[in-house]
Amino acid sequence: DKTHLNVVVIGHVDSGKSTTTGHLIYQCGGIDKRTIEKFEKEASELGKGSFKYAWVL
Repeated sequence: DKTHLNVVVIGHVDSGKSTTTGHLIYQCGGIDKRTIEKFEKEASELGKGSFKYAWVL
């Protein structure tokens, strides 16, 4: 059994909530590197390369 953890992220608009949460999911193994690379490519094509982790959500 895995322990469940509920996390609440609060912040102002454009403060990096989605990016931080997406990065946490990636670092914990919730999404693979190949998918992150795909998100990074798609985000870069739209001029938003730094949003790759936000796209996890």
